[in-house]
Order: sequence, then C-alpha cells, then structure tokens
Amino acid sequence: MLQLVQKYASVIRFIFTFLGTYLLLAFLYNLYLNNFDSASYYPDYLTHLVALQSEAVVSAMGYEAQIRSGFPESTMHLIVNGKFVARIIEGCNAASIIILFISFMLAFFGSLKPTLIYTLAGSVLIYVTNIFRIGLMAVGIYEYPQYAHFLHTIAFPLVIYGSVFLLWVVWIIIYTKQIRA
Repeated sequence: MLQLVQKYASVIRFIFTFLGTYLLLAFLYNLYLNNFDSASYYPDYLTHLVALQSEAVVSAMGYEAQIRSGFPESTMHLIVNGKFVARIIEGCNAASIIILFISFMLAFFGSLKPTLIYTLAGSVLIYVTNIFRIGLMAVGIYEYPQYAHFLHTIAFPLVIYGSVFLLWVVWIIIYTKQIRA
C-alpha cells in the first residue's frame, strides 16, 4: 500500500491541493456573498461591477446600453437600445471560474514568482474575457434574438471555459519546462 501511495504521491498531492484550495476559496466566496450589504451595490459588489463594465462594452460597440436592478431578484438587467436582453446574476461574474483556475494553479505550483504572476495574469484575463463575453452576448441577443439560447448555453460558455482550458494548457507547458530546467 505504501508503495502505491509513493508511486502516485504527485497525483494525490495534486488532488488534495486542488480540492482543498477550491473548497477554501469557495467557502470564503460564499461568506462574502452571505455577508454582503447590498445597500450600495446590488446584488453584490462584484456582480454590480461586472454589470457596469459589460454596459460600458456594449456602449463602446455603438449601442445604447443601460443596467437596472432586477430587484427583488438578485440580478442586474442589461438593456440594449431600450430592449431587455440579459439578466446578470452572481454566476455571471466569473468568480467561481477564477476560483477554479486558482485552485488548479496552486495544485500545479511551480516556481513561486512565475506561478504567482501567471495566476494573477490569468485571473485578470478570465475576468476581462468574461466582461467582453457578456457584452458580445448582449449585442448578439439584441441583433439575433432567435439565437439567444445557443449564445447563452453553448457559444459563450465555450468562450469562457475554453479560455480557462487554454490557460491551463499553457501553464502545463511552462510548468514542465520549469521541471526540466
């Protein structure tokens, strides 16, 4: 049994580090959500910020964009040229995807400085990709409402999860080069 554990020690370490980090960060994020005072930023600061930035992207593309509170739902409504096109909910703010990314990065920890820089840069890239994803999806739904379901459930989730996957692949390439050096 000990030989088996030793043989797969790196795999076991990866799994426990990944799961431990993911559970800890998810717990902390859940604490943030449960204890957020939404008096100033509804429904929570991060989701509100994502809605504002998505509105700015849509406006930069030449459309009239507005966000409005979706109260009593915990959402922000994104309106393009006077037409409601999307609800921005907590799940749209990319926090859970960034938590997943960070968990993987810490489980595949290389040298300190490159790992931390790549983790920070990757998290920012995921966040920015998400803002553009929401903005483009809103315009896509406005221009092609018949494709709303496809855009929301297939095309744009593929963009965000594909970005994370590519970041992981690039990191694995960098990580394996660090090990060989």
